[in-house]
Amino acid sequence: MATDLQEVDRLVRVGRLQEALSVINDMIERHPSEASLYFMRGKIYWKLGNHSAATGDYARAAGIDPASPAVYALEQAREIAGFFNPDLYNP
Repeated sequence: MATDLQEVDRLVRVGRLQEALSVINDMIERHPSEASLYFMRGKIYWKLGNHSAATGDYARAAGIDPASPAVYALEQAREIAGFFNPDLYNP
């Protein structure tokens, strides 16, 4: 699993996010109870602009491991979502 994680990190660093997402999805299929994988996938989703999917993955990771850094990421994602004001976009 460590080699796969290194590959995901490398793909993210070079901006190949869709490929990183594909690798992490395969890893989640093999290790569905690994909180760190959901947290990592959440970070990839966030970079892709899919904040809803990212928040869902952070919540899943936090549910599996309450000590996961995903707990903080989930709080931050919810805080950011709380600042959304549609009136700013519709003058």
